[in-house]
Amino acid sequence: MGNSKIVALVIFFTTYVGILLYVYASKRRSKRLESYKYIPLQDEEGADVDKKAESNHEQRD
Repeated sequence: MGNSKIVALVIFFTTYVGILLYVYASKRRSKRLESYKYIPLQDEEGADVDKKAESNHEQRD
C-alpha cells in the first residue's frame, strides 16, 4: 500500500503518453484534429464546406 501512489502515477503517466503518441503519431490524424480547433469560429457556410471536405476525406480512406 505504501507504493500505491507511485504505481498509480506511473500507470496514469504511461496512459497519458500513450494517448498523445496515438493522436499525434499519424500526420493525417494530427492535421485533422488540428483543424477542429477552428470549429467554434466558423459560421454556418463554413460548416457546410467542412462537411464536404470531411465526406471527401472519408471516401479516400
